Amino acid sequence: MIVFVNNEFVPAEKSALSPFDRGFLFADGVYESIRTYNKKLFRYEDHIDRLKRSLREIRLDFKELASIKNIIIELIKKNELENELLVYLQITRGAAFPRTHSFPKEKISPTIFISVQELKESKEEQTDGVKVILQEDVRWLRCDIKSISLLPVVLASQKATEENAAEAILLRDGMITEGTHTNFFAVKDETLYTAPKSKLILEGITRKVVLELCEKFKIDFREEFINKDDLKSFDEFFITSTTKEITPVTSIDYWTINEGNPGKITMSLQTVFKKLVEDY
Repeated sequence: MIVFVNNEFVPAEKSALSPFDRGFLFADGVYESIRTYNKKLFRYEDHIDRLKRSLREIRLDFKELASIKNIIIELIKKNELENELLVYLQITRGAAFPRTHSFPKEKISPTIFISVQELKESKEEQTDGVKVILQEDVRWLRCDIKSISLLPVVLASQKATEENAAEAILLRDGMITEGTHTNFFAVKDETLYTAPKSKLILEGITRKVVLELCEKFKIDFREEFINKDDLKSFDEFFITSTTKEITPVTSIDYWTINEGNPGKITMSLQTVFKKLVEDY
């Protein structure tokens, strides 16, 4: 595998970062994951706009965003990849010594890392639905920043794996925020509900597309927090992300929803989403 690290295309096994890189020492950086449909980067500008915002929020001055798309295209060529892809992009504040919690006094160059890999589709999950579990949301209070500081979601995701679940859905003060790497949706009386944009959730790109589709196809939706205690009053659920697309949730903890069948609104949105990406 060829990766891009600090202005060089290098074999992954020969790539190197400084041990003083602030991404390594402090998780002082941000990232994006972008996928392709029909070998085209899906909603690329939305991803870059979100990356710009994350960089701005952590006060990281990175001036080379305009070159990223060409780097990704070249990286795909060098890896000779033919199928649909997932691009991982990470930018950290860079390497500085001595180690200090505050920003380095001297100007340093940010570290940029980009990799591409073939994307494994989860068609069975999208057809049959998945189990999720509920976990307390113990992350920091700036979840709107796509930060590489991910230990709380790593632990929650591991708990989900151990319970044979596809995702952990996070709760803060009894209210559902989002999943470890997904946004969460619920449907009641043919109205869609999802947590509102705030510092407690990441505004997912697929989340944004789903709400656009709701507007286009006249599906009512509300951006409101869902109380854990009200979950059983809803008719159907699904999660969204770049890799999960629109995936039905058919089990929450030990509760089987709708006899284990995906809901009507979920399947309708899957259909129009599939049409959208097929024509992309």
